[in-house]
Amino acid sequence: MTKTELKNLIDAAAGRRRADLVITNCKIVNVLSGEISAGSVAVFDGKIIGMGTDDYDAEKIFDADGKFLAPGFIDAHIHIESSYVSPEQLGRIVVPRGTTSIVADPHEIANVCGLNGIRYILDASKHTKLNVVCAMPSCVPATPFEDAGAIIEAADMAELIVDENIFGLGEFMNAPGIINCDDKVLDKILLAHNCGKLIDGHAPKLTGKDLNAYLSAGVGGDHECTTVEEMHERIEKGMYVLIREGSACHNLKTLVKGVTPANSRFVVLCSDDCQPKTILELGHMDKNLRMCVAEGIDPIIAIQMATVNVADSIGIYDRGAIKIGARADLVLLDDLKNFRVEKVWIGGELVADNGKYLPEIIPADISTVRGSVKVKNFSVDRLKMNLTGGKVNVIGIEPGGVVTKKIVAQVNHDSSGDFVFDPDRDICKIVVVERHHETGKIGLGLLNGYGIQRGAVAVSVAHDSHNIIAAGVSNEEIFRAVDELIKLEGGMVLVNGGEVIASIPLPIAGLMSTLSGEELKNQLDELHDKAHKVLGISVDVEPVMTLTFMSLPVIPELKLTARGLFDYSKFDFVDLEV
Repeated sequence: MTKTELKNLIDAAAGRRRADLVITNCKIVNVLSGEISAGSVAVFDGKIIGMGTDDYDAEKIFDADGKFLAPGFIDAHIHIESSYVSPEQLGRIVVPRGTTSIVADPHEIANVCGLNGIRYILDASKHTKLNVVCAMPSCVPATPFEDAGAIIEAADMAELIVDENIFGLGEFMNAPGIINCDDKVLDKILLAHNCGKLIDGHAPKLTGKDLNAYLSAGVGGDHECTTVEEMHERIEKGMYVLIREGSACHNLKTLVKGVTPANSRFVVLCSDDCQPKTILELGHMDKNLRMCVAEGIDPIIAIQMATVNVADSIGIYDRGAIKIGARADLVLLDDLKNFRVEKVWIGGELVADNGKYLPEIIPADISTVRGSVKVKNFSVDRLKMNLTGGKVNVIGIEPGGVVTKKIVAQVNHDSSGDFVFDPDRDICKIVVVERHHETGKIGLGLLNGYGIQRGAVAVSVAHDSHNIIAAGVSNEEIFRAVDELIKLEGGMVLVNGGEVIASIPLPIAGLMSTLSGEELKNQLDELHDKAHKVLGISVDVEPVMTLTFMSLPVIPELKLTARGLFDYSKFDFVDLEV
């Protein structure tokens, strides 16, 4: 800001010059005082300069007709890549829902494209009115046990972590690395501290002294709580708890039971991973607010958890509240129960009106993040197992989340030792194929709870290293699905028999589409419909996103990487056979 700009701002606030915008006749939701008051809000140069009963003249005057004016909503933790659309297209569908800022951790694309992936997200974020606050991915790869497209150490981070749009280190999934003082992990922690940056957390089931050790490194928040007990321990020890409600993980109804007026300031709302279908049909942060109120949370406390609490948790004090000097990120609501969004202003500019995103979208260049699928030595024969007994470790899907259980089961195999699918038992083959460096690695495992009866599914999204993951009833169908995926240079593929029955290309790092949210939703709806009706996948299982998390070894209990079965409780690989 120049001295002239500062003088003009002060003059406008003092009433010596006209404001740009005044929103009159509104009910101001004050998340700082916890009160609702009738009055007006004045805006100049994108900032709030007046509120309440102060009278301002303006270039534009908007009569709110007695509706509620709240701060713009902030998603405390989201992976843009998991929406399967670009940052520009994500902004197009969440802004009309009242989301004006997101805290994005681009570790998905960083695991594929390294620093170029982070640069793409930073660049593409400039092409949307949605304000994107980024994290520097802390764990690329998430563990030393995966084959990601890149390795980012502390020295590699130094160039980008100082960027003003990067608030700090993203979710530190390698909790054991912190607890056990891994040298390279400590280098990353010290880099963040020395640059004055914050550290986000990821600590499922961590408790007691291990949690103390984790927090001692300076970790500030965690979105992996699944019980009220975990939530309360974290808050008591000074940690922010991020209540997650997205497309794959549904923790809100459980955790809001532990929110009280006393501890709510340390609770924030996030989506983590959210598909266009969820956003367009159910909503984004507006949906989470509706759920909070329906579960008995006071509406102002709910809004605090989606605004000022988020801003405070990551030190972005220029937003999150209707206050003098803040960014004029404002949302006009019909009521504080249904949270229907009528209008959205970002930086004082009207950007959404009755569900329509107003700005023109000019896509960012994606050339640096294309062509990411590179597979070598892949054949149908390499999908064969060599079982000798039949008693095996099986990944068990737990409904409503990404945590899995470890199951020991007896399965059938043929004379060569390969697994034989039994349609009367809910166990299928699952495969992870390395797709970054042509190593030829293929991990083989078995999956329970997916419900597939025929065919195969293959996806180039597989958290967090994002190799190709596939599940199916026969080697031939799995091979066909993966082979088609390679030809697409990334995406999603369904196969029944020898036929590809649905496919969606994801050219941006094999993670994101160039389609609009609505176009992608329609394609996903068709793909999901065929996954359930043709392939027989359980109706209570999200067929794509559920599968994409079956390779994430930092989430309990059993997962599959390109190197084999990984047991979180042992933090090591285990044999397929027991």
